[in-house]
Amino acid sequence: MNFRNCLYYHSSKCFTLACLATSGVIFLAGCVANSTTTTTQIPFPTPIPQTVTSSLVEITYTLRPSVALTTNTPEPSATNTSIPRIYVFPVQPVKYTGYAEGYAAHGYPAIDIFAPAGWAFVAVTDGMVDFVSYTDTWDPVTDDPASRGGLSVAIIGDDGLRYYGSHLSSIADGISPGMRVLAGQTLGYVGKSGNARERGTHLHFGISRPTYPEDWRTRRGEIDPYAYLNAWREGINISPVYSTPTPKVRP
Repeated sequence: MNFRNCLYYHSSKCFTLACLATSGVIFLAGCVANSTTTTTQIPFPTPIPQTVTSSLVEITYTLRPSVALTTNTPEPSATNTSIPRIYVFPVQPVKYTGYAEGYAAHGYPAIDIFAPAGWAFVAVTDGMVDFVSYTDTWDPVTDDPASRGGLSVAIIGDDGLRYYGSHLSSIADGISPGMRVLAGQTLGYVGKSGNARERGTHLHFGISRPTYPEDWRTRRGEIDPYAYLNAWREGINISPVYSTPTPKVRP
């Protein structure tokens, strides 16, 4: 009998199955039974042939849109930061200047700032030169109101308003229409040209909306400067306000 394994059976009498392996030969020894027993050979299982079937499995990948990770750090963004405009008193130095509310004296909003001759008339804020009168053509006989200011300069500020100073003794070098000026830059020098010849040295100062350079009626003053002069004298940057800024058209 060909044994590939050692088997043992239980009956009324025990027997011992010993497997000895010597030189690659298997012996069955010491199998003793007190009774006759029919021994049935248990065949080893017959290998079941298996058929390996391979198949291709189609795998479909679905691409999902990427998801942005949220963080607690805010993204930087542009911020509009307004820079306050700089304003300075129109006559420098400020010391020994004098002025008062001037509407009654002129019949329109304007102020005469009295100061020693030769003191500087300066741009009250950043802007562009709009008008320059280089010669004094005023004649007391005809008293043409268009020439009463004598030597004068007007600028259009970056705030959109016009600032005008007249009765100057001279115009500062290089000052001409269309040039860029900065707050505090000298435009001319205090004098008594025009119809101020018998009134003492002073600066006629007016604020108005911008129209056209020859518009002397508007240029001489539309906005009362008094409160603004008080603020600028103390170093307070405050912009004049025009209630109804409707520009004039050239006639």
